Amino acid sequence: MQQPTSGANQRIARIAAHLHPPTLQIEGESSGLGRMDCRAKGGSPGFKVAVLGAAGGIGQPLAMLMKINPLVSVLHLYDVVNTPGVTADISHMDTNAVVRGFLGQQQLEDALTGMDIVIIPAGVPRKPGMTRDDLFNINAGIVKTLCEGIAKCCPKAIVNLISNPVNSTVPIAAEVFKKVGTYDPKRLLGVTMLDVVRANTFVAEVLGLDPREVDVPVVGGHAGVTILPLLSQVKPSCSLTPTEIDYLTDRIQNGGTEVVEAKAGAGSATLSMAYAAAKFADACLRGLRGDAGVIECAYVASTVTELPFFASKVRLGRAGIEEIYSLGPLNEYERAGLEKAKKELAGSIQKGVSFVRK
Repeated sequence: MQQPTSGANQRIARIAAHLHPPTLQIEGESSGLGRMDCRAKGGSPGFKVAVLGAAGGIGQPLAMLMKINPLVSVLHLYDVVNTPGVTADISHMDTNAVVRGFLGQQQLEDALTGMDIVIIPAGVPRKPGMTRDDLFNINAGIVKTLCEGIAKCCPKAIVNLISNPVNSTVPIAAEVFKKVGTYDPKRLLGVTMLDVVRANTFVAEVLGLDPREVDVPVVGGHAGVTILPLLSQVKPSCSLTPTEIDYLTDRIQNGGTEVVEAKAGAGSATLSMAYAAAKFADACLRGLRGDAGVIECAYVASTVTELPFFASKVRLGRAGIEEIYSLGPLNEYERAGLEKAKKELAGSIQKGVSFVRK
């Protein structure tokens, strides 16, 4: 009987590793052929993406959506708990991306090494009665630790920061990167896409349109009055009444609270946030690929206002942010909203900076 070739032996080993695993293999454990390293032949090249906080309420659906994205070739899932189960589950999806799991801080560096994009939904969620600032002390420390890992292991990665309060955590990340000399403001982006997604949805409901055909610029920050939808710049062009503008502005600014209250203690906006984060990450990936005209809103280091950080439309490319757009013409209502937003934002930014510098 003919002996199996080395190629056949490798295929047999792959099958055996899947069918008879002694334990679930997670990166960092020694094994001849870890299950998490298996991949199908013929996979197209793409980008390496890490999700930090992948076992959480946002992290799990976000990890699933990134596994579906054809531009992702390697997907690293990191968390301090429950990563093995999430990794095993998502790794069974028949899409190109290779999924690897990482558990605990001792494996953080392995999770980050070589990544092109790092998405950070890690942290505790909002509960009823909590503001984003109530989350600060817990999430600030988590973000600081993760960013120290990024600075060491993948300093050129594009960082998509979701952990709240984003108005403060982005300045925290910037200060961490500055301390070690790896800060590139073009590669650090606070994800405010959920505000845009909500604005598109709510405006489309009022106008009777398909939300996919609506584009609402949302500027400022990512909490309460710092969220400023520019309803005078909606595309397609439309005429909203003062009552509609008040209603829409309030609902967009308080969309997160709407979900927290509706879930009645069972969580915050996790599914819509995961969708928005995946949509924004896809835009970053298309920018990295070299696609032209990739423009989204994000909270970034900016000179659009006198504040060091501000959310506005940015053009994404191979270096991250390639251009930051001005706010354009604002009406009186929006100018008043801008002043309120800036006042609140200034304190949140300083709070983040002070956390690292203390």
